[in-house]
Amino acid sequence: MKLDELSLDKSLYLFELDDVLFSKREYLLQVYYLFGSFYEFTEGTVKASEMAEFMKKVYDHHGEAAVFPATQTMYGIDSKYEDNFNRLIANAQIPLRLLVLEPVAKLLLRLVEGEKQIAVLTKGNPVEQLNKLRFIDWGEADKVKESLKVYFIDELEFKSFNPIDYIAEEYHLPKDQILIINELVDN
Repeated sequence: MKLDELSLDKSLYLFELDDVLFSKREYLLQVYYLFGSFYEFTEGTVKASEMAEFMKKVYDHHGEAAVFPATQTMYGIDSKYEDNFNRLIANAQIPLRLLVLEPVAKLLLRLVEGEKQIAVLTKGNPVEQLNKLRFIDWGEADKVKESLKVYFIDELEFKSFNPIDYIAEEYHLPKDQILIINELVDN
């Protein structure tokens, strides 16, 4: 979705977290470094920075799902570490804040100024997504976070709710007054 072409004629705007509010890649690269540090401390066989750089290259060329298997093969990592890796992705205490992408921050401010309602509707592990929210630096859009509601698609679907129907009912809105922003196109 091109943000500069976005019409502000809806009542509620639902934002995805990953690659909409912030760069998921930035989160994962920090997790990869933390895993490398953990592995270096535990096993002492590889430098954290070397492993993190390898994981970054795998992510950039083959995607997130390929990262652990490739790293496991490259460095001979015992499969018992996969649980540690997955827990770290969900619960990492990352060292750097996740910056709200500048065009999105500007849009959020325009929406607030236009008295529009804003919420997060996110897909994925609710524990992981909630953890990411803790590390967001909203920058100039900081006032948005005070009234922000967060909905987890996986949790709603698990409870047999259609996420949009559920949210429309919560906000007392017809579904055509809701706009989902779940991907961005470079402006």
